[in-house]
Amino acid sequence: MATWTALTTLGDRERAEALGRALETLDPEPSGVGVILLEDSGATCEVGGYFADAPDEIALALLAAAHGAAEFTISKLPDVDWVAHVRRELAPVDAGRFLVHCGSGIETLPEGRILVRIESSMAFGTGHHGTTLGCLKALDRLVGYGAIIRRVADIGCGTAVLAMAARLACGAEVLASDVDPVALEVARANLSANGLEGCVALVEASGFNDARLAGPFDLVLANILRDPLLGMAEDMARALRTGGHAVLGGILAEQADQVVKRYASSGFSLHSRENVGEWSTLTLARTSS
Repeated sequence: MATWTALTTLGDRERAEALGRALETLDPEPSGVGVILLEDSGATCEVGGYFADAPDEIALALLAAAHGAAEFTISKLPDVDWVAHVRRELAPVDAGRFLVHCGSGIETLPEGRILVRIESSMAFGTGHHGTTLGCLKALDRLVGYGAIIRRVADIGCGTAVLAMAARLACGAEVLASDVDPVALEVARANLSANGLEGCVALVEASGFNDARLAGPFDLVLANILRDPLLGMAEDMARALRTGGHAVLGGILAEQADQVVKRYASSGFSLHSRENVGEWSTLTLARTSS
């Protein structure tokens, strides 16, 4: 069956999300809508809709104009087995002791490595993006450093790649949360693929807005975006024990100092910083209560 896409860009995340919501009201209705912050682009977002039938070009033009977006580019995709295509194209990701894969490209597992499988039907969060790779490397450093990691929270877990890596590396008690129920279904499938059913608790929540995320945790992983990270600094401080660590991702390099400063005011100090391309991952230590 053919698939149609309609894609545009917009330089403001709030307006981009409003346009995404408006797309969902179209007739014919899209089978999926996405709003993605483009890597290396500052605040520019891509807004896309996926359609089983050809979308209404006039309605799309009106929506773009109303929200101040660029004109939609409409394309008809070839009939391709995209899951198989992604599996072929995504090579395993090497991140310290972690080797993240999508079900292919691994013939033998090198000694001392930890294998994490991400189901390739949901490619975001495989470790190929600089933010995920940076967080995996930061986790690897903490484990190598000998940090005490017994209780872990993965906030905005997506595919749960970080939650699974923490569980496999440390045997920790792990809670993984996401505001998106679809993401939690993806996470559940990935836990099953790694034999981790029942080993990671999944929580539908925004930030720390669930009693199960009150802590105290030894480690909090949050690979999201700068603005929500800035907003949850105090909640992060309350959830982490003194001496615990936070690994923060989804931060452009030029935004990192702002995040460090905000968290310093909440009792954190910078432990290390990992730059991958234009993205920074911050590892912070909880130094005071």
